[in-house]
Amino acid sequence: MKLLFGTAGTPISAMARDSTSGISRVRELGLDCMELEFVRGVRMGAVKAAEVRKEGARQDVHLSVHAPYYLNLNSREEDKITASVERIYQSARIGSLAGARSVVFHPAYYHKNPAVDVYRRVKKELELLSEKLALEGIKTTLRPETTGKKSQFGTLGEVMRLSSELDGVKPCIDFAHLHARKGRDNTYEEFTAIFGRVEDALGNEGLKDMHLHVSGIEYGGKGEIRHLVLAESDFNYQAMLRALRDYNVKGALICESPNLEIDALKMREYYQLGG
Repeated sequence: MKLLFGTAGTPISAMARDSTSGISRVRELGLDCMELEFVRGVRMGAVKAAEVRKEGARQDVHLSVHAPYYLNLNSREEDKITASVERIYQSARIGSLAGARSVVFHPAYYHKNPAVDVYRRVKKELELLSEKLALEGIKTTLRPETTGKKSQFGTLGEVMRLSSELDGVKPCIDFAHLHARKGRDNTYEEFTAIFGRVEDALGNEGLKDMHLHVSGIEYGGKGEIRHLVLAESDFNYQAMLRALRDYNVKGALICESPNLEIDALKMREYYQLGG
């Protein structure tokens, strides 16, 4: 077990844009993981998923999935909640066929509802979905992501609580999003405090199976505006990597910077050289 570094989708330098080419390029670069981007919809079929699974195993590349962006488990319209659950389910189903071990998603928006009510609604939907996946033998972990806009459900506390209360649910911690929400969570002490909260909620085992998103970030009063390359952002990735190393965190670190593999390789090198 170790901390793996990889890209959100096919690396920019890959010869082709398909997922199997992406997996091959990830391995050529010396990276270890890749997130399959279903963000515009689940457009991969079972046959292609089997090809992706085969290539992932052949190249020894750890795979995960990012579900479509258009999700809201707290919609005012019940049919949109149903559609959102279905998108997560299909992401998990196809992702599992492709060998992905996790499906990441942005859970909901508050819509001026009390946070406690939104939490209750999101938890109910994820509990039912987790039970359905288990019954169907779909062995993919649901990973609600910490979100970057203040209008979005997905604080660190909310994500950690879901992970501690529900079977089949673990966190996806997006450090850039946490930083963007409040302009904080950007020092070594703040990063170690985050890992301390993970350990308090999930035990030491929680630190051994983490899923992390990292990038530079532009933000304002309402939170996230857009992702940036690390060099153009004030995000203190060096301190984050030192904290990861000191807490002996294991799992997958997915780079979401616009330059993907360049920043992924930069972070891997810094981490491996010990800062």
